[in-house]
This record gives sequence, structure tokens and C-alpha cells, in this order.
Amino acid sequence: MLITLFFVALLAFYVAWNLGANDVANAMGTSVGSKAVTLKQALIIAGVLEFTGAVLFGHEVTETLATKIANPALFAATPQIFVVGMVTVLISCGVWLQIATSRGLPVSSSHAVVGAIAGFSWVALGVGAIDWSSIGFITIGWVLTPLISGAIAALFYSQIKHWILDQPNQVVQLQEWIPWLSTALLGVFGVIVLPSLTEPLTNFVIEQVGFTIPSHDIPLLIGAIAAVGLTIMSWRQLGDKRDKGEILPNPVERLFGRFQLLSACFVAFAHGSNDVGNAIAPLAAIVYINRTGSVPTDGITIPLWILILGGAGIVGGLAVWGKKVIATIGENIIALQPSSGFCAELATATTILIASRLGLPVSTSHALVGGVVGIGLVQNIKSIKFQTLKGIAAAWLITIPVSAALSAAIFRIAQILFF
Repeated sequence: MLITLFFVALLAFYVAWNLGANDVANAMGTSVGSKAVTLKQALIIAGVLEFTGAVLFGHEVTETLATKIANPALFAATPQIFVVGMVTVLISCGVWLQIATSRGLPVSSSHAVVGAIAGFSWVALGVGAIDWSSIGFITIGWVLTPLISGAIAALFYSQIKHWILDQPNQVVQLQEWIPWLSTALLGVFGVIVLPSLTEPLTNFVIEQVGFTIPSHDIPLLIGAIAAVGLTIMSWRQLGDKRDKGEILPNPVERLFGRFQLLSACFVAFAHGSNDVGNAIAPLAAIVYINRTGSVPTDGITIPLWILILGGAGIVGGLAVWGKKVIATIGENIIALQPSSGFCAELATATTILIASRLGLPVSTSHALVGGVVGIGLVQNIKSIKFQTLKGIAAAWLITIPVSAALSAAIFRIAQILFF
């Protein structure tokens, strides 16, 4: 069994590697495309924050994927079939993500995992083994995510374009807008990141100090202090027109570049905490079965080494193979400036937040592509490279059926060989 676990761990690392090369590249694509950060800086930033998010907060999505997509109760009498099925999920997802990455196509790793789980479950126990309501929610999320993100990005960018970029004195206008931009940035991302980060502090105050406070008070306080601090710092930076003695050609875009860098950091952290489960959920389920002899039917404890394995795979894949997808998102749809890239990332975060509140599973790649297209519609529809979008849309459409078919085929071969 140790040899089997080692083999499965390698497969999970392989999936995480491909996830890093494809899905994680989405988080930094707009920042690189707008020249807010260099490719090397993006790889370092995303690597650190994706790994941190994956290790600290990656257990919840892992639990869901390990216990909710297929009906685990149906596999209770045959846990070995469930183990083989999860192995086929890792193989099929890794292969599909690698194919998509090699072509520079951003796809949804969560859709690939769900499709693969559905594929092997159908072959193993029939159509009744699949939670079709989850598949339905994914389909709804796939349709709505780019539309909502595109609408938000278009609305936000049109306002920035009208009130700042198209004004004769951009610097003066931006000074007036900085507090609102700071509040929007830290408000949207703070709702995603801060509650998880401050939960231990809130629990400590309640349990050790004995002071009962609402769970949202500490995140609100930290967010308010951060917004004020970012506003003051941005005002100072905007007032400084020199960089190492040279006159800056566009101080407005320079400041937007700093805002976009912050937004990219938040997206990377949130993405790591959410999507690492796509790579390690099958491994976590197999480790649970090995330890208990039963199929997980509810929440399971994720060992720290599994989270670290997933985080390390994500970072490695991003560094080695992530360049193609970064180029597709950041350069091959429309030409981006820091102001437009910032709007795309803010729209992405807002869309993810709205969908999470509605209980809809969403995809970072869908949201970012929708945001970039929305900005292109505001700028000039002719600036959008529709040939690139056709390839991306095709990859989105076929991700679930291809991963399901791959998983079903591999599982059928395993059945013939081992059962």
C-alpha cells in the first residue's frame, strides 16, 4: 500500500504541476500583460502567495471534492473501486490540463476534476452515482461567470476612463479617486481573504480574553486601516513625479500598476486556497481510505503534508510551464494597461465573491477572460482578438466531457485488468 500511496502522491503532484501551469497563470496574466510586473516578478509573487493560500486554507474545497461530487455511500462496500476511480481522476485531469497548457489555453481545473469524477462514477455504478445538481450548478457558473465579470469590468473601466483617463489633468482627477479605488480594492479582496486570515485572532479574543465580538468586526477594522494607509501612501507616490532622477512618462498608469500588483497578490492567495483541492482531493480520499478502511462520506481531515505537496506542485508548474497561459490572458486577447488590468482583476474578484454567496462554483479563468473582453468592448471592439477567444471558448466547452471520457476510459481499462 505504501508503494500505491507513493504513486498516487506523484500523480497528485503532477496534477498540481499542471494546475499551476494553467489555472494559476490566470491570476497573474493581466498583471504581466499590462506591464505592472515582469514575468519573473509574477512567478515569484504567485508562487509565494499561491503556496501560502494552499497550505493555510486549502482544506475546505478538498473536502468538498473528495466527498460531494460522487455519492460516496454507494462505494461503501467497495472502497477499492473508489480508490481506483480517484487514481483515474488524477491521470485524466493531469493529461487534459497538460494538453490545454501546451496550447496556451486557459481552462478550469475544477471542471476537469468534476468531469473526471463523474466519468468514473458512471462507469463504476451507473448514472445514479453522479450528483447531477452539482453538474448543473457548474454549467450555470460556466455561463454566468464571464458575462458577469465582463459587465462589471466594462462598468468599472468606463467610469475610470471617463473620470480619469480621458480628463485633461489626469493626476488631479486620480488624486480625488484614490480613496475610492483603495476602498474598492481592499473591500472586495478583504471579503475574500481577511475573514479566513483573522479567524484565529477572533477566536483568541473570544476564548482567551473573554470579549465577545462579531466575527466580521476585526476584518472590517483591518480593512479600514489598510484602506486609509493605502490612500495616504498612494497620494505621496502620485506627488513624486521622479523615479531615480527620471521624469515618469505616465504617473497615473504607474500608480494603477501598484494597485494592480496588490490585486494580483490577493487573487493569487485566494486562488491557491480554493483550487489546490482540485489536485489533492483524490489523494486525500485515498489516504483516508488507507487509514480507516472506509470511504469518506462527510468532512475529512487533510494531512498537512498533502497540502504542502499540492502547494509545491502548483509553484513548480507555474514557474516552468506557466508562460504560455500568462501570455494568452495578458497579451493575446487585447492590449492591456495597468488601469485596465486592475479593472479586470477587480471584476474577477467581485464575480467570484458574488458567485460564492450564491453557492455557484466558478472558474478564475472564465472570470478573467470575461473581464478582459469587457474592457475590450469599452475600448474598441476591433481591439479584441476573437481568434484567441474561439480557442479559449472551445477549450471551456469540451473540458467536462473530455475529462469525463478520459476518466471513464481509463477506469474501464483498470476494471478489465484488476477486477
